[in-house]
Amino acid sequence: MGSLRGRVAIITGAGRGIGREHALLFAGEGASVVVNDVGGGNDGTGSDSGPAQDVADEITAAGGTAVADGSDVADWRGAGALVDRAVAEFGRLDVLVNNAGILRDAFIAGMDEEQWDSVLGVHLKGHFAMLRHAAGHWKQRSKQGEDVRAAVINTASASGTFLPNPGQANYGAAKAGIAALTQVAAAELDRYGVRVNAIAPIARTRLTLATPGMGALFDEEPDEGEFDAFSPANIAPLVAHLAAEDCPFTGRVFSVQGGAIAELAGWHDVRTAQVDGPWTVRDVERELAAWA
Repeated sequence: MGSLRGRVAIITGAGRGIGREHALLFAGEGASVVVNDVGGGNDGTGSDSGPAQDVADEITAAGGTAVADGSDVADWRGAGALVDRAVAEFGRLDVLVNNAGILRDAFIAGMDEEQWDSVLGVHLKGHFAMLRHAAGHWKQRSKQGEDVRAAVINTASASGTFLPNPGQANYGAAKAGIAALTQVAAAELDRYGVRVNAIAPIARTRLTLATPGMGALFDEEPDEGEFDAFSPANIAPLVAHLAAEDCPFTGRVFSVQGGAIAELAGWHDVRTAQVDGPWTVRDVERELAAWA
């Protein structure tokens, strides 16, 4: 216990599901937690301060330290206000867990602009907006001579990394972008003492239960006393480790589900064709014939 003692963390989308488990475990490990959640529906519509406040209350009732926040991470000013809130409440920010997300599934031929923009807005822009404002805070502290030891944990997905899911072009594109953003941010922010990693979790949440073709997989819960391989609580220990001050990892993407953690690799060469001199269409046709 206490691996996060003294750390100050923002966890977005922490009112329910995976984010809630992060917040509870972080507080149990000694972190002061800003529990952020707009409290909207699966599709991002509406708002409700209740879920975030309930989690913050649960933490404080157990002797931990937490405040609830309803800022919208997809809003540039809202993201900035959330970072400012952490600093105002606890004096600084050490950990950012980007977890907030929504779903507006549709096949490409029927997807409208709003379905695309809203999902990219919450996931990809929301990750970047939070990362940008947090990075500004850490850069300032580093420039002032402080030994910053901060951590960011982003949330990618199997959809968009290793398991493309039809009907989720918006979600998959956002999640693939988050994996790439993670690696770029890790390379850029190391100079300020910031590590950046991502997870691709598989667990039972409101979003996975609402995903076409996947609901049945997650819907069945195990008998009492049996290990629940799809419990969102299985995700939080990896995130807590990645948030710890002495964790060595940065620029990594980890898949996590049940009792399994795997490191994911990005795009890489699987075969190569080469000619001496410039390509012609016929050269390409000939050299790539065996790849079909």
